[in-house]
Amino acid sequence: MILAQLVLNGLLMGAVYALFSSGLTLIWGMMNVVNFAHGDFVMLAMYVAFFAFTLLGLGPVFFVPIAAALLFLLGVLVYFALVRHVMRGPMLAQILGTFGLALVLRYGALWAFSANFVALPDTLLGEVQSLGGLRIEPGRVAAGLAALLMTLGLHLLLTRTALGSRLLAVAEDRTAAMLVGIRPDPMQALAWGIGALCTGVAGGLIALFFYIVPTVGESLALIAFVVVCLGGFGSVPGALIAGLAIGVIESVSAFWLGAAFKDVGVFALFLATLWFRPQGLLGRA
Repeated sequence: MILAQLVLNGLLMGAVYALFSSGLTLIWGMMNVVNFAHGDFVMLAMYVAFFAFTLLGLGPVFFVPIAAALLFLLGVLVYFALVRHVMRGPMLAQILGTFGLALVLRYGALWAFSANFVALPDTLLGEVQSLGGLRIEPGRVAAGLAALLMTLGLHLLLTRTALGSRLLAVAEDRTAAMLVGIRPDPMQALAWGIGALCTGVAGGLIALFFYIVPTVGESLALIAFVVVCLGGFGSVPGALIAGLAIGVIESVSAFWLGAAFKDVGVFALFLATLWFRPQGLLGRA
């Protein structure tokens, strides 16, 4: 029963990991740009959720869409203000550009919100329930299911819609896309907006049961990079599978090895994947 509880908790958390990692893999697949500020986008969304609840009394039905909308706008702004320009330079410029953005967001949040830990009430969506001997936390269940649906929705958007076809066309060959009348700039800005929107939804959902502090983006960004590398850069289904797997491994490792060593199993799997299949589970060789 303990193992079942650990697996359940891991799957629910892994679905949220998969959601914000899907945004990162979308940006990579579109532009070959790694967004080092991705975890800090999630952190900002968590603060949006916190202040929407504490100052305005809004619940998850409202603060999750608000966080998603604000982060979408931030993603588009970052593309036009920063990414579009650094893409013209060498890879080092892209790395330093998004890494610098991460530092600005992180330390700006420290200045604005202080380094104190805050959290939303554990019972925001109801009391903990027991089902078949399993401990069911409404916040985790809602976050996991919503994240899973969003990730699947993103995959369908990319593979089953005309907009997704245009996005993938720009990702495949920017010049060829221009020749058939697709403007790359709006598509790439939209990709950044959608990627940031995923962090907005994920941040609003994580805030239901996770601590909130300006430095939380560091650990979340590290998890996102592991998920994307494990699943395969540019693959949303790969991010989903990897996110779920990492969530379970992290949950089981925390129980068997202790919370301080919960990432040992995750990074062991990560290193093994890089050794035997560096392109990731569903990535292209």
